[in-house]
Amino acid sequence: MHNIKNAAVDPIGWHGTTILCVRRDGNVTMAGDGQVSMGQTIVKGNARKVRRIGAGGTVISGFAGATADAFTLLERLESKLERYPNQLERACVELAKDWRTDRYLRRLEALMAVADKDRSFTLTGNGDVLEPEDGVIGIGSGGNYALAAARALMSIPDLSAEEIARRSMKIASDICVYTNGNIIIESL
Repeated sequence: MHNIKNAAVDPIGWHGTTILCVRRDGNVTMAGDGQVSMGQTIVKGNARKVRRIGAGGTVISGFAGATADAFTLLERLESKLERYPNQLERACVELAKDWRTDRYLRRLEALMAVADKDRSFTLTGNGDVLEPEDGVIGIGSGGNYALAAARALMSIPDLSAEEIARRSMKIASDICVYTNGNIIIESL
């Protein structure tokens, strides 16, 4: 069975991701920081861990974990979206099945957050396809900080999904040493 001890960390010691997805008032925003670290060294400060995928860029995705593994999973998800257009949940479930049962994919160390205009999901190598109750997902080394901040900011009625994501990522970058303030935002 695949065991993700800390999906923001791969076996050689690469760290550094905070991905946050916020859904509010019919809008969804995904934010990711740009820092990649190896041990105590910042290797890159402007990595793009959030991107649009699917036909016409109708799905936004973010990843935490080993970069090559995450790109492999993104490619697989895109092929599932081609096979099941406009069916994000079905594509995610099919990817999760493959991820859990395929001998090669089982060894991949990553987590994914994905969203379309209607739904958001966290995907894991354990076969999980999880939809949040409150419309907020946080993954990666600073994911819990950003998640907590976003949940608190959801109580402020005038804030948009994007503003909540920006403020929450700022808070996470101030707390988590593996998260920087170089934030990439994608919204639907």
